[in-house]
Amino acid sequence: MRQTATGVVVALTIGLAMGIGGYTFVYARGASYLTNDPAACANCHVMEDYYRGWLVSSHRSVAVCNDCHTPHGFVPKYATKAANGFWHSFAFTTGRFPEPLQITPRNRRIAEASCHGCHQDIIDAIAPHRQGLTCVRCHGAVGHPR
Repeated sequence: MRQTATGVVVALTIGLAMGIGGYTFVYARGASYLTNDPAACANCHVMEDYYRGWLVSSHRSVAVCNDCHTPHGFVPKYATKAANGFWHSFAFTTGRFPEPLQITPRNRRIAEASCHGCHQDIIDAIAPHRQGLTCVRCHGAVGHPR
């Protein structure tokens, strides 16, 4: 009898988690985050200014959000999107995020690597003068000026 009760509790817990997770995924337009569409980034109102900034940026014609903010391999890209999605939804749900938004050190490294991926020839030309500077230190608003 005890084993049956435990099984029911486990089944209810799993069902409840799947139901809440499914509802949240649909409500938060989760499927849109599986695409490359930059409009998905503006699903959260705090990202609307960044999206509008990207719309008028020089990078709009050559890059979407994922090109700069996720690694380029399939598994690293979606692992990053999943981790960021979890922490973004946690922060926005709880209201625990800085204003203005601040990029995390990990995501700063990803963006920096993306700069290098597209602009390595320029970086090589100025390398002797960089002395530890990062691209985003001076060009942080290039992808979405505000």
